[in-house]
Amino acid sequence: MIKATVFTTARDSGVFAKKSAAAFSDRNSWAENDLVCVEDDFEYQTIRGFGGALTESAAVTWAKLPAALRRKVVELCFDPKKGLGYTLARVHMNSCDFSLGNWSCDDTPGDFALKDFSVAHYREAIFPLIAAAQKAAGKPLWLLGSPWSPPAWMKTNGRMNEGGSLKPECREAWALFFAKFAKAMAREGFPLSAFTVQNEEKARQTWDSCVWTPEETRDFVRDHLGPALKKAGLSKKIGLYFWDHNKERTLERARALLGDPRAAAFVAGIAVHWYSGDHFEQLRMFKERWPEKDVLFSECCCGIRERTETDLWRQGEMYAHDIAGNLENGMTRWIDWNVLLDAQGGPNHVGNFCNAPLRTDAACRKLVVQPSWRCIAHFSRFLRPGAVRLGCSRWTTDLDAVAARNADGSHAAVLLNRTDRGMRPNLRFRGLLAPIELPAHSIATVVW
Repeated sequence: MIKATVFTTARDSGVFAKKSAAAFSDRNSWAENDLVCVEDDFEYQTIRGFGGALTESAAVTWAKLPAALRRKVVELCFDPKKGLGYTLARVHMNSCDFSLGNWSCDDTPGDFALKDFSVAHYREAIFPLIAAAQKAAGKPLWLLGSPWSPPAWMKTNGRMNEGGSLKPECREAWALFFAKFAKAMAREGFPLSAFTVQNEEKARQTWDSCVWTPEETRDFVRDHLGPALKKAGLSKKIGLYFWDHNKERTLERARALLGDPRAAAFVAGIAVHWYSGDHFEQLRMFKERWPEKDVLFSECCCGIRERTETDLWRQGEMYAHDIAGNLENGMTRWIDWNVLLDAQGGPNHVGNFCNAPLRTDAACRKLVVQPSWRCIAHFSRFLRPGAVRLGCSRWTTDLDAVAARNADGSHAAVLLNRTDRGMRPNLRFRGLLAPIELPAHSIATVVW
């Protein structure tokens, strides 16, 4: 007999991670129905961690909170025992939609040598939040830097917003910009672990954005960005990820860049978002074709208009379903969008408001923990960095399931029931069975 602990959160119970006991035994070991089978002799990718974005909007909102709530926010996100245990974070290079306005680290037109480059803007709100997050985590974070747009003077449309492209004559300067940003972050005590080439390469947005064709990305990485990071002594310290957009074009973009050996040599992997749907198969095929390259999930969020508890729980289910599907198809790292927003779903300089796992009230005096936070916790608290995903099968697609073995030898399986009926799956491990109660619209993590 193997003892197990079950942590269950159900939409209608109002209780987070209710703890109960279970056991794997040979009783009914020949059962064939309602099985979730964990096969620990099948090992897949190593899970490197979970995290969220430390945007200017999150930082400004955080700074408005009373001191006790500021401590609570970073504890809920980064403390490994009391919170989500985040070990990753994403930071925007220059402004993004979740900033107070358009700005860059060098707004001087024609400054190709970047003599006026400065990260002074980050010291106002963003750096204090990163420092507090790292303190709560108890160690330096794996930091991802992502640009939404080059400075306006480098763009074909002369604006940071509404798409446009990088001017050909600015490619060297823009590559140098990455190297300078990485070195500046390191001097401030926040060394970067990775960059993405461009947030949402295909999107012409009303906010900070820049459009790249697959060929432009390939050539920029091969001829400019990769060499610039190498020249600065950063290429072995900082991983480079491309695409940073929706999963449905994973293979299309990968063929263009990874099909060029010189460009591929600079690339650690691909970064993806969820806004066009599941497309988990794209990740699976990517890993089959390029097993040496990493899959990083770099952004997701939900709309702000849904306000009922049922709607908010549905958002949490979206998170859990996507995390499980991404893990089952090769993802190693998962990063949410804003860790915190205000009651309006901002601030946002173009009105592109959205939800976040943690929100404040209108006066920034209270903290609201959303169902999405609870659903993320069922993964991030129990599938710790260094865990290895194990083989896992389920009797029905009405249930999402993923299992892993942690570095300490413990096992964890996350089960998600998005249906209106309760389930009683039999978790099967090494020929033993553990019956699990899974109410309608619930998520459970089984640890043994």
